[in-house]
Amino acid sequence: AALAAQAQSLAATFDNHADDSHTSHLTAVFAHRSVAAYAGVLGALFQGNGYVPLNRHFPPDRTRQMLQRSGCTQVLVDHLSSEQLPEIVAGLEPLVIIAPDPETDTRALSDACPGHTVLGAADLATPSAALASGTPLTSSDAVAYLLFTSGSTGQPKGVAVSQANVSAFLDWAQSRYEVDEHDRMSQMFDLTFDLSVFDMFLAWSNGAHLCCPTDRELIHPGKFVKQSELTIWFSVPSVAMFMSRLRTLKPQSYPTLRWALFCGEPLPLDLTAEFAAAAPNAVVENLYGPTELTIACTVHRYDDVTSHRDAVNGIVPIGEPFPTMDAAILDDELREVPVGSDGELALTGPQVTLGYWQDPEKTAAAFVEPPGLTGVYYRTGDRVRRDRVDGPLVHLGRLDHQIKVNGHRVELGEIEAVLREEGGVAAAVAIGWPVTDAGAGGIVGFVSGARTDPTELCEKAALRLPPYMVPRQIVEVDEFPLNSNGKIDRLALRAILDD
Repeated sequence: AALAAQAQSLAATFDNHADDSHTSHLTAVFAHRSVAAYAGVLGALFQGNGYVPLNRHFPPDRTRQMLQRSGCTQVLVDHLSSEQLPEIVAGLEPLVIIAPDPETDTRALSDACPGHTVLGAADLATPSAALASGTPLTSSDAVAYLLFTSGSTGQPKGVAVSQANVSAFLDWAQSRYEVDEHDRMSQMFDLTFDLSVFDMFLAWSNGAHLCCPTDRELIHPGKFVKQSELTIWFSVPSVAMFMSRLRTLKPQSYPTLRWALFCGEPLPLDLTAEFAAAAPNAVVENLYGPTELTIACTVHRYDDVTSHRDAVNGIVPIGEPFPTMDAAILDDELREVPVGSDGELALTGPQVTLGYWQDPEKTAAAFVEPPGLTGVYYRTGDRVRRDRVDGPLVHLGRLDHQIKVNGHRVELGEIEAVLREEGGVAAAVAIGWPVTDAGAGGIVGFVSGARTDPTELCEKAALRLPPYMVPRQIVEVDEFPLNSNGKIDRLALRAILDD
């Protein structure tokens, strides 16, 4: 109730200071793991706007670009993020900046942001009757949130996700996971990662606890699970890898968990078995889905027999599409391939988003109507296969992770599987290097905490891989660099080689 009251007050403030000349109907939320952040998300939605999450851990130039491209005229900022805001808004069109945290010095912030209107905690409005009653103010095709993802040109792409898209996902999730007021859910994701929507809105709509770790608590996720008495865990696999390295995935470690869910990266089979033993009362599932298909759109329930049988390259299958979604595996001409053949995964259904923000060319290239199929399908860029008619979808890697090495086609995922197995590690990354006009001149592998030294690991890989796939070098890293979403950052690893 306290969160709802603050959100409704923010919504009324947004509404009182809305610029009717702008038509984006979006509100920026520049806040991180704070009450203001969550109230801001709800306040924007209560007002009838979508929200645009911004992150103070991003470079200021990138955040400024996202703010400009979204067309937002209002920005909510929490106390810690307010220090970076003047650099971001300098030179932009006039904005209304709302800083609801009492500890924020709004006078100083106003002086540092000339030309912009700054409102503080004392300036928040009283909720209107419509807001207080919880009356829906948005249509199903309105944008719920605008999320910027990495673009191949270096310019972030804005993915517009509608109210209907999110509702379709949440309806499926609630029917499967049956969240209630007794649940305690993790919030391991920043607002700029769409998986955060699962945690926030399943908790809020069912009266569950949303347990948000501080940055310090993120360093010890096992302690966080225990101290918060979590019942539902949701993270990228990299967090579980970190827990394994800390040796906090011992059997019976987390008996309170009833669901252990993973998404965002390929899920190693051995790691899944280790987590399942650590959470003996939990059902473990692997979810899959790009932002353009609204959070997740396929699911596989881990089984210690069938999952091992169906896994490819030591990676848990991504399973089956949700009942409301249809999947197709396509060749280069966008025609369906037969069972047993690999191709690009494409999906259609109510979770297919509105496309890329103000970019009809990119939208047309990714959202297509394949010949012989009905409906708009989103091309995921992921290679998958069904090994039998009743078998699950298995993830074979990204299309852009299939490279040519001296004329040979190479699946980096296959090399990574060998390095994981021979090195006794949960994660390994293979990169084509050096880059050539025709692809790459060789392979460089990255591992962390391997049981064998790099030379021996190369020798073991040579016993299982053809010569052109054997890494010419193995680089040991103390920790894999992670991007803002907690995934292994391949670009950062490549930068090591560039240096």
